Amino acid sequence: MVARVIPVDPFDLVIFGATGDLARRKILPALCRRFGEGQMPEGARIIGAARSEMSRDDFIEMVSQAFDEFLGAQAPDAAQRAAFFERLDYVAIDAMGDDGWTTLAGQMREDVVRAFYFSVAPSLFGPLAANLGKFRMITPQTRIVVEKPFGNDLQTARALNHTLAEFFDETQIYRIDHYLGKETVQNLMAVRFANIFFEPLWNARFVDHVQITVAETVGVGGRGPYYDKSGAMRDMVQNHLMQLLCLMAMEPPYKFDPDAVRDEKLKVIHALDPVAPADVVRGQYAAGPETASFADEVENANTATESYIALKVGISNWRWKGTPFYLRTGKRLRSRVSEIAVAFRDPPHSIFGEDAPWKANLLVIRLQPDEGMTLKVMIKEPGPGGMRLKNVALDMSFAEALGDDLHIPDAYERLIMDVIRGNQTLFMRGDEVEAAWAWTDPIIAAWQGSADKPAMYDPGSSGPDEALKLIHMDNRSWREIR
Repeated sequence: MVARVIPVDPFDLVIFGATGDLARRKILPALCRRFGEGQMPEGARIIGAARSEMSRDDFIEMVSQAFDEFLGAQAPDAAQRAAFFERLDYVAIDAMGDDGWTTLAGQMREDVVRAFYFSVAPSLFGPLAANLGKFRMITPQTRIVVEKPFGNDLQTARALNHTLAEFFDETQIYRIDHYLGKETVQNLMAVRFANIFFEPLWNARFVDHVQITVAETVGVGGRGPYYDKSGAMRDMVQNHLMQLLCLMAMEPPYKFDPDAVRDEKLKVIHALDPVAPADVVRGQYAAGPETASFADEVENANTATESYIALKVGISNWRWKGTPFYLRTGKRLRSRVSEIAVAFRDPPHSIFGEDAPWKANLLVIRLQPDEGMTLKVMIKEPGPGGMRLKNVALDMSFAEALGDDLHIPDAYERLIMDVIRGNQTLFMRGDEVEAAWAWTDPIIAAWQGSADKPAMYDPGSSGPDEALKLIHMDNRSWREIR
């Protein structure tokens, strides 16, 4: 199956922080793949901007090395590189001062989309926005892309929103969460709103509970200093898992429109119940035979920051009241997996007797690594000798269903092209970000006022035992991480 490619309009894309890890690992490779797929028009240009003094040729050599380092066997060949590199330029720039801005402004064209990607620390968002205004680079066709973390709490998120609003309209601000660019995450909306047989069951009457799991095998690595100030709650729950929860719980928007979709997500966040301390478990990975502990990796022996978190979340609205959502995410776990599991209730009466080996229907949406869906249903086990029931999986792998040759784009490929198109559906709105922090802040504040530390867990496990107790108290169990 061949994916349909729709070219975008000509654009000038400036990547601030173009020599940084995110640009080298994700942004520039994503742009090269979109170029290779024929999605970039002849008039597209990409300008790297960073503090480092380097020539255009030096920048191109750096990008080429990044392709080899991060793409491996999927790196573009010499011909594609040469064609892509014709689109590249570089400007050395001082985000906090005036150096380089006149040169950058001189390269901007008047008749094309201007996109500025802030692949930098949040402390530079304001200075960059101010300089774009000072040097007259903001036009009606200007868009900015800002990476997380968008604030560290409600107060800082509001301050960032206020700063950006001084120079840009909300329709020009693209707060990127790469989870929303994943093909399977977008499929959540297709599964829910393009298939009528799910809708009558998608409520507290028929759904017993929902589990959202994002497990990683890696530790914090080189992100130690950042992660010690952030933790899993700020780094993962407030944004990534919150977005997955919203897509699962939201009402159908009146149409597939950026504000219509985000309006419904915002309603979910406003309906979230406050989380009681007893419904939160924090964990921290210990040292393993070949791995350092979390405390060692963040270089803080007394750290009370969590590398794992599990929560029980309630939603107080007509659709979901009484159905808990269990969220968990952590590092140094048994395997790398992201999935959403919708556990349906048992039938009100079993005609096969009380001793039948009954298992509830389960819909599992796999986000990574094997994108697809599984629906577990009860059937009769083949053979004579009575009505014996068996739980089987109706399994669909995207790779198998759509063809092994189908390239599933990286999240950044989709999201950057959406910026150029001016489509904000998969980006967070300012009030949505603030609402998420307003729900998150009291949970974090309760920890800061407590002497309790995260529970320790072994690397390569499923997390701390306390997380098992959290769900076992409700006579439920986590899906195995494997």
